[in-house]
Amino acid sequence: MRHVKSGGAEWQDGDLRTYRRLMKTHQIEIQKFKAATNNVHGQVLFKVDALVSNREPVDGIEPSSLLVMTEQNARVLMALLKAQIAEFDTKKPKSRHGRHG
Repeated sequence: MRHVKSGGAEWQDGDLRTYRRLMKTHQIEIQKFKAATNNVHGQVLFKVDALVSNREPVDGIEPSSLLVMTEQNARVLMALLKAQIAEFDTKKPKSRHGRHG
C-alpha cells in the first residue's frame, strides 16, 4: 500500500485518485520579494509580487506546483531566509548548561 503525505494529511492508494483530483497545481513565478517576517508558529512569511497560472498535472506523476524565480530573486530569497532564521535563533532560550570537554 502506497502512502502520500500532503499538508499533514496522509493519503492511501484508494484515496490517491481523490487526492490528485482535489490537488490544485500552479506555476508561481516570483517577480519581486517585497518583505519577509516570521511568526510565533515557526513560519516564515514572504510578501511577493508573483504571476500565478494554473498548471495541468501530468498523468503518472504526482501533482505539484512549481515555484519559478530568476537567479537574482533566488539570491534575495537566500538573504531573506538567512535573516529570518537568525531572528528565530535569537528568540530561542539559551541553554543554561555549557558544554564540558
